[in-house]
Amino acid sequence: MTTQYKIYPYRWVVLAVFMLVNITIQILWISYAPITGPAAAFYGVNDLQVGLFSMSFMIAFIPLSIPVSWVIDTYGFRLAVSIGAVMMGIFGILRGAAGTNYALVLWSTFGIAAAQPFLLNTWTKVPANWFALEERATAVGLVTLASLVGTALGMALTPILMESLSISTIQVSYGSIAAVSAVLFIIFSRETPPTPPCPPGQEVRALMLDGLKHALTVKVFWYGLAITFVGLGIFNGVTTWVENIIRPRGFSPTDAGTLGALMIVGGVIGAVVIPALSDKQRKRQLYLYIAFIGAIPGLIGLTFATTSALLFSSAFVLGFFLTSAMPVIMQYTAEVTHPTPEGTSNGLIQLFGQASVVFVFFMEALKYSDGSFTPALLVAVGFLVISLVFISKMKDPLELIQNT
Repeated sequence: MTTQYKIYPYRWVVLAVFMLVNITIQILWISYAPITGPAAAFYGVNDLQVGLFSMSFMIAFIPLSIPVSWVIDTYGFRLAVSIGAVMMGIFGILRGAAGTNYALVLWSTFGIAAAQPFLLNTWTKVPANWFALEERATAVGLVTLASLVGTALGMALTPILMESLSISTIQVSYGSIAAVSAVLFIIFSRETPPTPPCPPGQEVRALMLDGLKHALTVKVFWYGLAITFVGLGIFNGVTTWVENIIRPRGFSPTDAGTLGALMIVGGVIGAVVIPALSDKQRKRQLYLYIAFIGAIPGLIGLTFATTSALLFSSAFVLGFFLTSAMPVIMQYTAEVTHPTPEGTSNGLIQLFGQASVVFVFFMEALKYSDGSFTPALLVAVGFLVISLVFISKMKDPLELIQNT
């Protein structure tokens, strides 16, 4: 008997509430980056200690990613995301309520950070449960878009809100918004549609442990992990130190917020356009080349720009190309590691991306005595060039099948 399959309009409702919780956790992640200097004064600490607020998300992700992937693949994304969303709302409010107590704010931030894997590791699971194969990279791109919108809002709004509100009040507000998004997700999300969205075989996945073992035997998957480490390392490094990077050149925290927002706006557009073209042509390698090559001039401009026009345009270009690579990489790895569960392959990709926290520390260590991040940014350009070698070995899934 042939199994019926159908694509349901409700998939967009599920995707929408999932996108909303991803927006809010990104606001909570990045909201200190554009105000590093003022936040350091508010809490009576140094810039590195403020940077730890952002880096805590990467640090917490490393030990939690694989266990959370097991939860996702065993109990489904709805329960996993609900757990993460509730944690995000509770600890988001607590962080603001901690006032000027740096230690309590940091521990609350780690609570928010512990929630993040429950959201990030389901980026490919939700599309796999609800969307047809040819729509999945686009759906992942929309989730990436939501994540970028959250980052942009955190970057742009925080310096503006700080003109009339205290930092702790801003954090309480962000935490309250996160709590509302958690409630909406719990109410409107569904684990699966009444019937599968694709023909038999495209939705069936192996057990988590077997899938993990299989994924690690796929050579091109390791190349995907490598370029994820580079791409997210650069993205996280620039966003974490955005105010510090441009401060020696005379730019203000408001400029840092504008730069971060424009970088994310570029990323939003790229995350829609590039994955959609990749889906339409069913080509992954080509668009990974485009993304990493295109990011190079943007990063160079960000490194040396002394005028607002060049700085902001470079940030836009960097965001457009660098960020658009992420959904393509995630869908590529989900395809080449089949039948590994999406939560497992997605979790490993996110794990390597968050492990790039070492690059964020590295950037701080490499800066000149005057605070300039030029050496670290030039090293990042070199990593982008090296990544092209890895991409050259990442043949499209269909081509890999034909060659086996």
